Amino acid sequence: QVQLVESGGGLVQAGGSLRLSCAASGRTFSSYTMGWFRQAPGKEREFVAAISWTTYYADFVKGRFTISRDNAKNTVYVQMNSLKPEDTAVYYCAAQRSYGQPNVGGQWSWGQGTQVTVSS
Repeated sequence: QVQLVESGGGLVQAGGSLRLSCAASGRTFSSYTMGWFRQAPGKEREFVAAISWTTYYADFVKGRFTISRDNAKNTVYVQMNSLKPEDTAVYYCAAQRSYGQPNVGGQWSWGQGTQVTVSS
């Protein structure tokens, strides 16, 4: 079971940027599809982005967010630019054992989440 710890959340003004990081334990990090999800108050958790050998994005973040990974550091990142108030949410890092296209509704291991707040 992989353990995930997110960092990098905070408060930012609309139009600003943040970079979230997720450090993973274990020696098989490179074999996982890694993802970011988010959950806003009163809403269901939603897919944001994922990365295996390629990247996958939700339509609402395309062109603004960039997911990347450093397998040597067991870390996945998401660079978030042009942030909007509607991006305010708790952001969760997730790992899926199958390597490839993410199965969004499938089984994931989760981090504890990090709060991102975008003020208008």
